[in-house]
Amino acid sequence: MSKKEKAVAKLRQNPKHVRFDEIETILYRLGFEKRQDGTSHATFTMGSHLIRVPKRKPFVKPVYIKMLLEELDKIQELEDLDDEV
Repeated sequence: MSKKEKAVAKLRQNPKHVRFDEIETILYRLGFEKRQDGTSHATFTMGSHLIRVPKRKPFVKPVYIKMLLEELDKIQELEDLDDEV
């Protein structure tokens, strides 16, 4: 299991105790770039994929973690379809 996979698995195991910095690191490792900073939310993009994450301290709310995981799953499904073709 790679570092990326371990980090995403950690999000799935405990979505209540995730810091913004951890999310930022995971998204950078997956190839996302931070497009917007300085507001209450940060916007990350990778191609046509867009993810917004609020900068809550100390932890990001679990509902946002679940939305993030759903978006990452969609991206993974699209990559799997591209690999099959």
